Amino acid sequence: MAGHSKWANIKRQKARVDAVKGKVFTKISREIIVAARSGVPDPEGNFQLRTAIDKAKAAGIPNDNIERAIAKGAGKLGADHAALEAIRYEGYGPGGVAILIEALTDNRNRTAADLRVAFSKNGGNLGETGCVGWMFEQKGVVEVSLTPVETGRKRRSETVAIQEDELLEAFLEGGADTYELVETEDGTSAEAMTEVANLETLSQTLKDKHYNVSRVELRWIPGNTLEVSDPDQARSLLKLMDALEDLDDVQSVTANFEMTDELLSLSVA
Repeated sequence: MAGHSKWANIKRQKARVDAVKGKVFTKISREIIVAARSGVPDPEGNFQLRTAIDKAKAAGIPNDNIERAIAKGAGKLGADHAALEAIRYEGYGPGGVAILIEALTDNRNRTAADLRVAFSKNGGNLGETGCVGWMFEQKGVVEVSLTPVETGRKRRSETVAIQEDELLEAFLEGGADTYELVETEDGTSAEAMTEVANLETLSQTLKDKHYNVSRVELRWIPGNTLEVSDPDQARSLLKLMDALEDLDDVQSVTANFEMTDELLSLSVA
Protein backbone atom coordinates (compact mmCIF):
# COMPACT_ATOMS: atom_id res chain seq x y z
CA MET A 1 0.00 0.00 0.00
CA ALA A 2 1.26 3.47 -0.79
CA GLY A 3 0.07 6.97 -0.01
CA HIS A 4 -1.90 8.67 -2.78
CA SER A 5 -1.78 12.18 -4.18
CA LYS A 6 -4.45 14.52 -2.90
CA TRP A 7 -5.85 17.23 -5.13
CA ALA A 8 -5.75 20.78 -3.83
CA ASN A 9 -9.24 21.58 -5.08
CA ILE A 10 -10.64 18.83 -2.85
CA LYS A 11 -9.00 20.39 0.20
CA ARG A 12 -10.29 23.81 -0.80
CA GLN A 13 -13.80 22.51 -1.37
CA LYS A 14 -13.89 20.79 2.01
CA ALA A 15 -12.67 23.90 3.86
CA ARG A 16 -15.04 26.16 2.00
CA VAL A 17 -18.11 23.98 2.44
CA ASP A 18 -17.41 23.60 6.16
CA ALA A 19 -17.34 27.39 6.46
CA VAL A 20 -20.76 27.96 4.91
CA LYS A 21 -22.80 26.54 7.76
CA GLY A 22 -26.32 27.32 6.61
CA LYS A 23 -25.85 25.62 3.28
CA VAL A 24 -24.12 22.68 4.96
CA PHE A 25 -27.16 22.17 7.20
CA THR A 26 -29.46 22.11 4.17
CA LYS A 27 -27.28 19.78 2.12
CA ILE A 28 -26.71 17.26 4.92
CA SER A 29 -30.38 17.35 5.93
CA ARG A 30 -31.25 16.38 2.36
CA GLU A 31 -28.78 13.51 2.54
CA ILE A 32 -30.48 12.26 5.70
CA ILE A 33 -33.94 12.53 4.10
CA VAL A 34 -32.90 10.55 1.03
CA ALA A 35 -31.01 7.95 3.08
CA ALA A 36 -33.99 7.42 5.41
CA ARG A 37 -36.31 7.10 2.43
CA SER A 38 -34.10 4.66 0.50
CA GLY A 39 -33.67 2.22 3.40
CA VAL A 40 -34.99 1.59 6.87
CA PRO A 41 -35.30 4.88 8.83
CA ASP A 42 -33.09 3.44 11.58
CA PRO A 43 -29.34 4.19 11.55
CA GLU A 44 -28.57 0.82 13.14
CA GLY A 45 -29.76 -0.94 10.00
CA ASN A 46 -28.95 1.70 7.39
CA PHE A 47 -25.26 2.52 6.83
CA GLN A 48 -26.03 5.39 4.46
CA LEU A 49 -28.28 6.99 7.06
CA ARG A 50 -25.79 6.36 9.86
CA THR A 51 -23.04 8.03 7.83
CA ALA A 52 -25.23 11.05 7.06
CA ILE A 53 -26.14 11.41 10.74
CA ASP A 54 -22.47 11.26 11.76
CA LYS A 55 -21.72 13.97 9.19
CA ALA A 56 -24.59 16.07 10.56
CA LYS A 57 -23.31 15.77 14.12
CA ALA A 58 -19.78 16.69 13.05
CA ALA A 59 -21.19 19.81 11.36
CA GLY A 60 -23.01 20.79 14.56
CA ILE A 61 -26.55 20.19 13.31
CA PRO A 62 -28.93 19.99 16.32
CA ASN A 63 -30.44 16.60 17.16
CA ASP A 64 -33.97 17.97 16.64
CA ASN A 65 -33.09 18.86 13.04
CA ILE A 66 -31.63 15.39 12.49
CA GLU A 67 -34.71 13.67 13.89
CA ARG A 68 -36.97 15.88 11.78
CA ALA A 69 -35.02 15.01 8.61
CA ILE A 70 -35.29 11.28 9.40
CA ALA A 71 -39.04 11.66 9.96
CA LYS A 72 -39.42 13.45 6.62
CA GLY A 73 -37.53 10.68 4.87
CA ALA A 74 -39.72 8.08 6.55
CA GLY A 75 -42.84 9.92 5.35
CA LYS A 76 -43.98 10.90 8.83
CA LEU A 77 -43.96 14.65 8.19
CA GLY A 78 -45.64 14.86 4.82
CA ALA A 79 -44.39 14.23 1.33
CA ASP A 80 -42.70 17.55 0.61
CA HIS A 81 -39.37 15.85 -0.01
CA ALA A 82 -40.73 12.70 -1.63
CA ALA A 83 -39.63 13.85 -5.08
CA LEU A 84 -35.97 14.40 -4.17
CA GLU A 85 -33.73 12.38 -6.44
CA ALA A 86 -29.98 12.05 -6.82
CA ILE A 87 -28.66 13.12 -10.23
CA ARG A 88 -25.11 13.38 -11.56
CA TYR A 89 -24.23 16.17 -13.98
CA GLU A 90 -21.05 16.57 -16.00
CA GLY A 91 -19.33 19.43 -17.74
CA TYR A 92 -16.15 21.28 -18.65
CA GLY A 93 -14.45 24.24 -17.00
CA PRO A 94 -11.96 26.73 -18.48
CA GLY A 95 -9.12 24.95 -20.28
CA GLY A 96 -11.08 21.71 -20.61
CA VAL A 97 -11.06 20.81 -16.91
CA ALA A 98 -13.48 17.94 -16.26
CA ILE A 99 -16.15 18.63 -13.62
CA LEU A 100 -18.48 16.14 -11.96
CA ILE A 101 -21.48 17.39 -9.97
CA GLU A 102 -23.77 15.48 -7.62
CA ALA A 103 -27.17 17.00 -6.90
CA LEU A 104 -30.32 16.23 -4.95
CA THR A 105 -33.29 17.86 -6.63
CA ASP A 106 -37.06 17.80 -6.90
CA ASN A 107 -36.96 19.55 -10.29
CA ARG A 108 -34.47 18.34 -12.91
CA ASN A 109 -35.24 21.17 -15.32
CA ARG A 110 -34.58 23.86 -12.72
CA THR A 111 -31.32 22.27 -11.59
CA ALA A 112 -30.04 21.80 -15.15
CA ALA A 113 -30.93 25.40 -16.02
CA ASP A 114 -29.13 26.74 -12.92
CA LEU A 115 -26.05 24.67 -13.72
CA ARG A 116 -26.05 25.77 -17.35
CA VAL A 117 -26.10 29.44 -16.31
CA ALA A 118 -23.28 28.92 -13.78
CA PHE A 119 -21.13 27.22 -16.41
CA SER A 120 -21.80 29.72 -19.20
CA LYS A 121 -21.11 32.75 -16.98
CA ASN A 122 -17.75 31.37 -15.89
CA GLY A 123 -16.11 30.05 -19.03
CA GLY A 124 -17.39 26.49 -18.97
CA ASN A 125 -20.23 24.44 -20.36
CA LEU A 126 -22.61 21.78 -19.08
CA GLY A 127 -22.09 18.57 -21.02
CA GLU A 128 -24.04 15.44 -21.83
CA THR A 129 -24.23 12.50 -19.43
CA GLY A 130 -21.04 10.46 -19.77
CA CYS A 131 -18.89 13.20 -21.31
CA VAL A 132 -16.41 13.24 -18.39
CA GLY A 133 -17.76 10.64 -15.98
CA TRP A 134 -15.43 7.99 -17.43
CA MET A 135 -12.47 10.00 -16.11
CA PHE A 136 -13.55 9.50 -12.49
CA GLU A 137 -13.82 6.50 -10.19
CA GLN A 138 -15.93 6.48 -7.05
CA LYS A 139 -14.14 5.42 -3.88
CA GLY A 140 -15.04 5.12 -0.22
CA VAL A 141 -13.04 7.47 2.03
CA VAL A 142 -12.55 7.22 5.79
CA GLU A 143 -10.82 10.04 7.64
CA VAL A 144 -9.22 9.36 10.99
CA SER A 145 -8.39 12.22 13.33
CA LEU A 146 -5.19 11.41 15.19
CA THR A 147 -6.13 13.31 18.35
CA PRO A 148 -7.16 12.36 21.90
CA VAL A 149 -10.25 10.12 21.88
CA GLU A 150 -12.47 8.31 24.31
CA THR A 151 -11.37 4.69 24.29
CA GLY A 152 -12.06 1.41 26.02
CA ARG A 153 -14.45 0.45 28.77
CA LYS A 154 -12.93 2.98 31.16
CA ARG A 155 -14.23 5.80 28.95
CA ARG A 156 -11.19 7.92 29.73
CA SER A 157 -9.58 10.41 27.39
CA GLU A 158 -6.10 9.47 26.31
CA THR A 159 -3.71 10.53 23.62
CA VAL A 160 -3.29 7.80 21.06
CA ALA A 161 0.37 7.46 20.17
CA ILE A 162 0.06 6.75 16.50
CA GLN A 163 2.88 5.01 14.70
CA GLU A 164 2.46 4.82 10.95
CA ASP A 165 3.05 1.07 10.88
CA GLU A 166 0.22 0.57 13.39
CA LEU A 167 -2.05 2.77 11.34
CA LEU A 168 -1.10 0.92 8.18
CA GLU A 169 -1.90 -2.40 9.86
CA ALA A 170 -5.36 -1.15 10.84
CA PHE A 171 -6.03 0.13 7.33
CA LEU A 172 -4.92 -3.15 5.78
CA GLU A 173 -7.10 -5.15 8.15
CA GLY A 174 -10.08 -3.00 7.17
CA GLY A 175 -9.43 -3.48 3.45
CA ALA A 176 -8.07 -0.02 2.55
CA ASP A 177 -6.30 0.36 -0.79
CA THR A 178 -4.36 3.58 -0.18
CA TYR A 179 -3.87 6.13 2.57
CA GLU A 180 -2.39 9.56 3.19
CA LEU A 181 -1.40 11.54 6.29
CA VAL A 182 -2.72 15.10 6.14
CA GLU A 183 -1.88 18.12 8.29
CA THR A 184 -4.96 20.25 9.07
CA GLU A 185 -5.75 23.17 11.38
CA ASP A 186 -7.03 20.64 13.92
CA GLY A 187 -3.90 18.48 13.80
CA THR A 188 -2.90 15.38 11.88
CA SER A 189 -5.47 13.27 10.08
CA ALA A 190 -5.19 10.19 7.92
CA GLU A 191 -7.39 9.42 4.94
CA ALA A 192 -7.81 5.89 3.66
CA MET A 193 -9.50 4.90 0.41
CA THR A 194 -11.29 1.67 -0.31
CA GLU A 195 -13.80 0.13 -2.68
CA VAL A 196 -17.33 1.50 -2.26
CA ALA A 197 -18.69 -1.89 -1.16
CA ASN A 198 -16.03 -2.11 1.58
CA LEU A 199 -16.59 1.35 3.08
CA GLU A 200 -18.71 0.18 6.02
CA THR A 201 -16.24 -2.61 6.86
CA LEU A 202 -13.28 -0.23 6.87
CA SER A 203 -15.11 2.34 8.97
CA GLN A 204 -16.24 -0.23 11.54
CA THR A 205 -12.79 -1.85 11.74
CA LEU A 206 -11.19 1.48 12.61
CA LYS A 207 -13.90 2.28 15.17
CA ASP A 208 -13.44 -1.14 16.77
CA LYS A 209 -9.75 -0.32 17.16
CA HIS A 210 -10.76 2.94 18.89
CA TYR A 211 -9.57 5.28 16.17
CA ASN A 212 -11.41 8.58 16.01
CA VAL A 213 -13.24 8.28 12.68
CA SER A 214 -14.10 11.88 11.77
CA ARG A 215 -15.45 11.46 8.24
CA VAL A 216 -16.92 8.65 6.13
CA GLU A 217 -17.96 9.46 2.58
CA LEU A 218 -18.06 8.49 -1.06
CA ARG A 219 -15.79 10.55 -3.27
CA TRP A 220 -15.12 10.75 -7.00
CA ILE A 221 -11.41 10.47 -7.81
CA PRO A 222 -10.08 11.64 -11.21
CA GLY A 223 -7.94 9.16 -13.09
CA ASN A 224 -5.80 11.98 -14.49
CA THR A 225 -5.33 15.64 -13.67
CA LEU A 226 -4.66 18.87 -15.55
CA GLU A 227 -2.06 21.30 -14.22
CA VAL A 228 -3.41 24.87 -14.11
CA SER A 229 -0.60 27.44 -14.15
CA ASP A 230 -2.17 30.52 -15.74
CA PRO A 231 -3.56 32.96 -13.13
CA ASP A 232 -6.49 34.08 -15.30
CA GLN A 233 -7.54 30.49 -15.96
CA ALA A 234 -7.14 29.67 -12.26
CA ARG A 235 -9.29 32.64 -11.26
CA SER A 236 -12.04 31.69 -13.74
CA LEU A 237 -11.96 28.07 -12.67
CA LEU A 238 -12.19 28.88 -8.96
CA LYS A 239 -15.05 31.29 -9.65
CA LEU A 240 -16.89 28.54 -11.53
CA MET A 241 -16.34 26.04 -8.70
CA ASP A 242 -17.73 28.57 -6.21
CA ALA A 243 -20.77 29.28 -8.40
CA LEU A 244 -21.55 25.58 -8.73
CA GLU A 245 -21.10 24.85 -5.02
CA ASP A 246 -23.39 27.77 -4.12
CA LEU A 247 -26.38 26.27 -5.94
CA ASP A 248 -28.97 24.92 -3.51
CA ASP A 249 -29.45 21.61 -5.30
CA VAL A 250 -25.73 20.81 -5.56
CA GLN A 251 -24.31 18.41 -2.99
CA SER A 252 -20.73 18.13 -4.22
CA VAL A 253 -18.45 19.30 -7.01
CA THR A 254 -15.29 17.45 -8.07
CA ALA A 255 -12.82 18.49 -10.78
CA ASN A 256 -9.60 17.06 -12.17
CA PHE A 257 -7.31 20.08 -11.88
CA GLU A 258 -4.18 20.73 -9.85
CA MET A 259 -2.74 24.14 -9.06
CA THR A 260 -0.24 25.68 -6.66
CA ASP A 261 -1.32 27.00 -3.27
CA GLU A 262 -0.50 30.50 -4.53
CA LEU A 263 -2.99 30.18 -7.39
CA LEU A 264 -5.48 28.40 -5.15
CA SER A 265 -5.58 31.42 -2.85
CA LEU A 266 -6.50 33.85 -5.64
CA SER A 267 -9.50 36.02 -4.89
CA VAL A 268 -12.49 35.23 -7.07
CA ALA A 269 -14.60 38.15 -5.91
